[in-house]
Amino acid sequence: MATRQDVVATEETVDLIAADKVEGTAVYDPQGKKIGSIYGLMIDKYSGRVIYALLSFGGFLGLGERYHPLPWQVLRYDPGQGGYVVDLERDLLEAAPSYGASEMPDWADPTWGRSVQDYYRGHRR
Repeated sequence: MATRQDVVATEETVDLIAADKVEGTAVYDPQGKKIGSIYGLMIDKYSGRVIYALLSFGGFLGLGERYHPLPWQVLRYDPGQGGYVVDLERDLLEAAPSYGASEMPDWADPTWGRSVQDYYRGHRR
């Protein structure tokens, strides 16, 4: 029997989605090719806004995988694909600020966040 917590965690509407359902959602390039998936979200503690979606892609069987913090506004949800579309080619994403599983960026350092925001601001279409 499902508990209230189970129901709340899995509900989704046209406009809303639970954070745990975003994790693992596919991310596609402009041509509709899957390039990775959402590994996690970084949420502003004070405003409650999602600031970054962490795109996981690259590597093989989890080895060499990189995490690319995407500013939330560069993603567009495509209901037809059931995933997010980022309007950048793979080579631009590969060159974007990223980190590996054994490397952790200093999220408290404002220069890290600025470097991510500046990169995507310079590559928007």
